Amino acid sequence: MTDTLIPEATTDAAIAASYVDRHGTRHPLPDAAAEAQVRADDRAHVFHSWSAQALIDPLPVAAGEGSTFWDYQGNAYLDFSSQLVNLNLGHQHPDLVAAIQQQAGRLATIQPALANDVRGELARRIAEVAPGDLDTVFFTNGGADANEHAVRMARAVTGRRKVLSMYRSYHGGTATAISLTGDPRRWANEPSDGSVVHFLGPYPYRSSFHASSEAEETERALAHLEQVITLEGANTVAAIIIETVVGTNGVLVPPPGYLEGVRRIADKFGIVYIADEVMVGFGRVGEWFAVNHFGVTPDLITFAKGVNSGYVPLGGVVISQRIASHFDTVPFAGGLTYSGHPLACAAGVATFEVFERDGILERVRDLGSRVVEPRLREIAERHPSVGEVRGLGLFWAIELVRDRETREPLVPFNASGADAAPMAKVAAACKQAGLWPFVHFNRMHVAPPLVITEDELVRGLDIIDAALEIADAELA
Repeated sequence: MTDTLIPEATTDAAIAASYVDRHGTRHPLPDAAAEAQVRADDRAHVFHSWSAQALIDPLPVAAGEGSTFWDYQGNAYLDFSSQLVNLNLGHQHPDLVAAIQQQAGRLATIQPALANDVRGELARRIAEVAPGDLDTVFFTNGGADANEHAVRMARAVTGRRKVLSMYRSYHGGTATAISLTGDPRRWANEPSDGSVVHFLGPYPYRSSFHASSEAEETERALAHLEQVITLEGANTVAAIIIETVVGTNGVLVPPPGYLEGVRRIADKFGIVYIADEVMVGFGRVGEWFAVNHFGVTPDLITFAKGVNSGYVPLGGVVISQRIASHFDTVPFAGGLTYSGHPLACAAGVATFEVFERDGILERVRDLGSRVVEPRLREIAERHPSVGEVRGLGLFWAIELVRDRETREPLVPFNASGADAAPMAKVAAACKQAGLWPFVHFNRMHVAPPLVITEDELVRGLDIIDAALEIADAELA
């Protein structure tokens, strides 16, 4: 199907309700009646996650391409959140779209008990870039059920029940996954899985361990983890699950030696180490898996999001030989109707091809170190509201404070309503300037598509720079 172009002799109104693609071609957007229907259907019939339904007004989105999406009025938004940090190859990547179309024309779906070419190829490709002997893949529909099934594997192999996870974490919205989650989204869903125990992970900027250096933070955080294991009973703990780089809860990059220490502690007590890479896997920090950056090999890696940019839901667990061999003659008590869906896997195979052809990992490392990091550090120096910037690759956080000395957050923990107004004002300024931000608590996160151009990246950072003037004004 070919695109319909707007004639040159178009009206100002038609120009407003259109967008220009990366090739300079103008395309029409649906008309006002279509937008009204979208709004009406959404408000009458769509129940949105994590929201008070009467207090939200979702933006109708008409089109997207690359690092940009458009509303029905023709307003363009530079997507600095990659939607939910999953759109690693951007909106409407032609290779991914073509792969899905071709697969749909050949074999739209097949049950997981049968062998399928794209499913097998994607599993092989994932195994080839995973560390150590993580050689097999169990496919799921997304990140939450990947974590659910990883925990199920760990419990089956160890014969133990408890799972340890960090307070500052998010692992998904299903029963065990929401219990693993440490952030406030867990509270309303308790009790759920009563065998989950939370612990404090490293956070040098706001150290729970009164550390004065990264080395001290690592040492004391590991001592705390080992103490929790001892007090809970090491022989009752099946697994430790950790986001390799904590995502929504702060873009917390582990200090040197921490993940290596977790690996040693897990080995010491016979505990399964699960690396949750749902958000940071597949290029987000410039590596296929973020654990590769730290030189650590977990027992299980969970993934989703960037494996195919969410074009068709897909997640999974990469499994070490030790864990996988347990199920050689013992059935695994888990499964999903859509495990390894061919349309999703076809987009995943195409993702690998794009990454390799276009040098995505290398460009992420380059843009992160050459463009993002120096600019954010310069922004931090000039804006008194910025307490710290931190991150890797194309995954960064700007932490906003009322006072750099006391480090009081710009808004309280889990703020809402009037308490959250300062951050809402900063976000609104970004949107008004044409950038869709990722804001959580007192932080702005920088997580654009990995295919973003350097010019777009600079423009987005310029918008954030200007919007932070609003945060600075809150300090007066």
